[in-house]
Amino acid sequence: MTGLCLAVAAVVRATLPATEFTLEWTHSVEKVQWAEDYRIVGDALVAASARVRGSGAGMDPPADARLVDGVWHYRPATHELPRLRVTVSPYAADYAVCWNGECAPMAELVGMRGQTGVVEMFACPRGAGAPASTVAVRPR
Repeated sequence: MTGLCLAVAAVVRATLPATEFTLEWTHSVEKVQWAEDYRIVGDALVAASARVRGSGAGMDPPADARLVDGVWHYRPATHELPRLRVTVSPYAADYAVCWNGECAPMAELVGMRGQTGVVEMFACPRGAGAPASTVAVRPR
């Protein structure tokens, strides 16, 4: 297993021992919860499924989404990504990364609490000696 690498300015700040993970966040304008599930397949992040608790601000669920108990479920149109980039900022709710039944705030995972910056998520290269994250995690 290669795991998930989280990097800031091309420096790996954390590695997670996972082949699957979920990225969760609250939309900064609509205050709606979103979640995307990914699998690591080779060198790619494969978008497997997604969920959203509402819509608006140009981020509506696709036409083929299914509404189940107030949550829209769908499969993202972009399936394989070499890297996923997200911006961490103290001016918006933080992302959460969940893996193997545990979750942690993105800013804590990469040591950016109270700072703004871009975090790149990607499959760790095989044999990479990247540091493991040491933050406390909460059960999912």
